[in-house]
Amino acid sequence: MSGVPGESDPVTPGRPAGVAGESGPVTPGRLAVVLGEPAVPEGTWEAEAAFVSAAALRRRIPPAELAGRVRSLPGVAEVAVRPNGFLRIVVAVPGALLAEVEPLGLPDPGWPDFPRTWDNPGFVVRYGHARAVAARRWARELGVPMGHFRPESLDDPHDRAVLRVLAELPGRLVSRDPGWETYLVRLALAYHDAHEHAPATPIGDEPPGPVHGARVRLAQAVQDVLVGPDRL
Repeated sequence: MSGVPGESDPVTPGRPAGVAGESGPVTPGRLAVVLGEPAVPEGTWEAEAAFVSAAALRRRIPPAELAGRVRSLPGVAEVAVRPNGFLRIVVAVPGALLAEVEPLGLPDPGWPDFPRTWDNPGFVVRYGHARAVAARRWARELGVPMGHFRPESLDDPHDRAVLRVLAELPGRLVSRDPGWETYLVRLALAYHDAHEHAPATPIGDEPPGPVHGARVRLAQAVQDVLVGPDRL
């Protein structure tokens, strides 16, 4: 899958989470409904969560008109029209995309189980899945509150790095060349960093709070996507 709009085949959105006019933070699915195709995440998302889209050119809609439709979505922080007609869209709450992540059921690429080192992509991906499962289990045991998901809590750079990779899912799901093997490794590596530096469980005397519950939800999404031996 190309990371540049206009270089992939025209696509239609997959299962959207909602449509324009709904309340709550915007998600990639809701963007796709308005654009007519998934937008492509841009940059690292460390400072801001941005997407780019060539939908106005492909659909022959005046870019300013389509930009106005996107601006009407709640949770869109900024929409800019580039000189080439592409739209650049910044969303305020990137964590809202977790509401759309579902188990993919991707087949195991056939990576060997050994050696269990970071040079083996099979180990990287399966260990990432196992860590996501463990994070959810430990959080339950420690009483992390999970009743009310607050996506805005996922603002740590490590959380945002995982969300950046997950944001590629809508486009990859409709791509003729999704590149799943490379994608799974990238997602696993981002989650390994988050698991170590932005854990879903409290550290020391830290009380469990909304950020931990949000990271449990992030772990669930990672578990649903990564290849692993079990699904909880």
